[in-house]
Amino acid sequence: MKTKAQTRTAAATLIAMVACVLALLVPGSAGAQVAAMPRELERVGVKEHLDGPLPLETPFRDHTGAPVTLGKYFDGKRPVVLQFAYHTCPVVCGMITNNLAAGLKGVGWTIGKEFDVVTISIDPNESLQKSAEKRASILNEYGRDHTTANGGWHFLSGDIAAIEAVTQAAGFEYEYDERQKQWGHASVVFIVKPNGRMARYLYGLEFPAPDLRLGLLEASEGRHITTVEQLILYCYHYDPQGGKYVLVAMRVMQVGGGAIAIVVLGMLGLFWGREIAKKKRKTSGQDGGDDAGGPPKDMTREHPENSGRERLDPTAVSVRGG
Repeated sequence: MKTKAQTRTAAATLIAMVACVLALLVPGSAGAQVAAMPRELERVGVKEHLDGPLPLETPFRDHTGAPVTLGKYFDGKRPVVLQFAYHTCPVVCGMITNNLAAGLKGVGWTIGKEFDVVTISIDPNESLQKSAEKRASILNEYGRDHTTANGGWHFLSGDIAAIEAVTQAAGFEYEYDERQKQWGHASVVFIVKPNGRMARYLYGLEFPAPDLRLGLLEASEGRHITTVEQLILYCYHYDPQGGKYVLVAMRVMQVGGGAIAIVVLGMLGLFWGREIAKKKRKTSGQDGGDDAGGPPKDMTREHPENSGRERLDPTAVSVRGG
């Protein structure tokens, strides 16, 4: 049964889709929208700064109002999922954050154990109450290992200087629409390495668990990764055009071919081992007969009255009358 949050998210997604369809169906609406778009919103977007560092010394406040720095959440061991949002957003931000929680639920790793999540408000006037309420709602939506996740998903707020320092380092471009009283921004989440450097950008209104997991695996730089996960990561390639991970057929064939080769070599090794053991047993049996003074196997003679072959008994003494 769906929770209220899931129902609201589904409804918001449907509303957004219907609005897009209607915009396309109404004649001249697309041109009107472009013409009416405030000039400042044309600068909204993302410039990817792969492997670029975040300013970890930047000061913020957590959901309780306690002063923290961004670097507190980068311990050099665990990757971080970074998100920018604002909690008075009427539709998109809440939908993105809820969908992020839903995707992370299926990752397999646990927030606060193998990775952390940091949500930074882009609204410098965001209230601590609103931040705390949204955090509680999202942790409830995540619904996994609440005690651990409670210490792993962090909601931060700060002044305009702090916000711009981090957004600019990440390449996240946003603007405030004074007419609409809303913040314009792209729908994207960031995967950051444990050392605070940008690893991946994932785009969309939804964030599938496989994409999030692969991004975290890649950002982990070998930490927490099993052999099977390394093979999975090898078979997928990040598509910068779509902002998703895609299966690479050639790599799958290479991995599959390698697995088949291992199986074939194993079977051949078993066969050769048996043949060698069989030859050793045969050789040791022949040597044993010679050492005991046994008769040669082909020791025979012709009987004068019989054309058949009669095996000689070397222990018998031939006595003839003379």
